[in-house]
Amino acid sequence: MATAQHSELNVEKLPSAEGLRIVVVVADWNASITEGLFKGAEAVLQQKGCTAIERVSVPGSFELVFGCAKALKTNPDAVIALGSVIRGETAHFDYVCQAVTHGIKDLNVLGNIPVIFGLLTDDTQQQAIARSGGALGNKGAEAAAAAIQMAKLSI
Repeated sequence: MATAQHSELNVEKLPSAEGLRIVVVVADWNASITEGLFKGAEAVLQQKGCTAIERVSVPGSFELVFGCAKALKTNPDAVIALGSVIRGETAHFDYVCQAVTHGIKDLNVLGNIPVIFGLLTDDTQQQAIARSGGALGNKGAEAAAAAIQMAKLSI
């Protein structure tokens, strides 16, 4: 089992996001978690001067790939996929996590606009809470930082 580690996100070191248009695709499933992820992403983007933040909602994490593919057609500077899959009693967790991971990877490899992977894949609700604004930070904020960096890289 991996040891929980948390390093502080240094927003000051990020480049400006002024003039960038970022689409954030958010899964509605596990909304108490994904809303925290979105708020973290939105806060970082706003802090860095991004005023063009568009939110797209999809039913669940499996649908993130389709939502991101549609968002790419609007030619943003970056797309962020935010979702939360929590392990249950069946193999469903493994199939969803693998499908989303491969789907986001494919969008990155086949396209020229970065798609940031912000999917929590936790064993418990408590782990998801810790990573969506709790004791282990906010993976949505980290995804926003990656989006800014990758958008600037591809300019």
